[in-house]
Amino acid sequence: MEKNKITRREFLKAAGYGSLAALGTGMLPTETLAAIEQMQPMKITKVEAITPSKEVGRGSSLTWVRLTTDNGITGIGETYPYGNAQLGAVRDQTRSLIGRDPRDIEAIWREIFHRLSMRGQGGSDMHILDAINTAQWDILGKACGLPVYYLLGGKVKEKLKVYQSVFERGTLNGMNMDKDTEGITRFLLDRGINAIKIYPFNRTATRNQYDYISAAEVEKDLDYIKRIRATAGNEMDILLDFGGRWNLPSAMRIAKALEPYNIYYIEDIMEPDNVNAYARLASETSIPICVSETFSTRFRFRDFLEEKAVDIVMFDLCWCGGISEAKKIADLADTYYLPVVPHTRGGPILWFASIQVSTALTNFSMMESGYHQYTEIYPHYISNVPTPVDGFVTAPDLPGLGIEFRPETFKNAVIETIAEI
Repeated sequence: MEKNKITRREFLKAAGYGSLAALGTGMLPTETLAAIEQMQPMKITKVEAITPSKEVGRGSSLTWVRLTTDNGITGIGETYPYGNAQLGAVRDQTRSLIGRDPRDIEAIWREIFHRLSMRGQGGSDMHILDAINTAQWDILGKACGLPVYYLLGGKVKEKLKVYQSVFERGTLNGMNMDKDTEGITRFLLDRGINAIKIYPFNRTATRNQYDYISAAEVEKDLDYIKRIRATAGNEMDILLDFGGRWNLPSAMRIAKALEPYNIYYIEDIMEPDNVNAYARLASETSIPICVSETFSTRFRFRDFLEEKAVDIVMFDLCWCGGISEAKKIADLADTYYLPVVPHTRGGPILWFASIQVSTALTNFSMMESGYHQYTEIYPHYISNVPTPVDGFVTAPDLPGLGIEFRPETFKNAVIETIAEI
């Protein structure tokens, strides 16, 4: 476990909150709020940027931000995928946190976001705000002795449905998607996972430079879908990701060809920057339109919702504005009776944070998962990785994000102290 990790009782005592230990984690959200209000003040005394070891998976593309408080509680957040730029953003955006009370989550979010908005919002600066925000929620949960989902309103779903993403050249348990589509489909069904996201049109998009797809190419690219349907019928939901590669006429041609196959959604089939183009596509197809893991803040989603250009809302906690903003995005979507499907293909902290947030959402549908990530990569860093059982994953019933790091995680990482008092 993490070097500075202390027990739940010690967390409560350090926060001046020993009496809360008797309440356990089953308290109502209103009591949780009362507990937060009674906590003793604390302040951030150290900010660290952490690059996990490069030994496994995409560690070198991850940036973690760790906040330490004067009572010994630490919180950690994550972002990805541009490590060098993110390290620079940590240095630029986190020094002002020293001496601040980490419980002032909304105030700190607003101050940093305003600074970014007036100096060219987006990119790695925004990513670091996400990591800071997640670390603050981790601290708050630890100080209260409660999982983050309780602080967001409590548990809505005991178990969360997952889907598996498999790239067109990807492998799963030694099977290649090109050659073993049927085997991968059966492998997932045997584990209770009955939804798969695939990328069947990407190679054609790259070859044609995103400008055109012929009727023959459309038919050829339907092969994965036909093979999944031949193996599983409608027992397997099929989700399609296009990575923003097509123009509107091509997107319309593809969507029309897909309609007989009962597709669950079309994700980011065009670059998600033109709400009118997406509204046109949504009006022309019966397949639900999903956008977008790339969006930061609820403000980016607003126009798509108002213009009826989205049916399923996807956010990534490492890019959208962190835990605070993800909850607001989900609540905004819920006012339109639209579901959310969190994007999770970053690192292990994103996986934990997404599970915590999703547990508290009233309009959660399903969340992305990667078999190779939660069985091989994440356990390299963390000892208690939530693993799907029969197609569902459950939030750990531990304070904060609920992460128990392996001791070697930080011994093997590159750690830079950004500021300290």
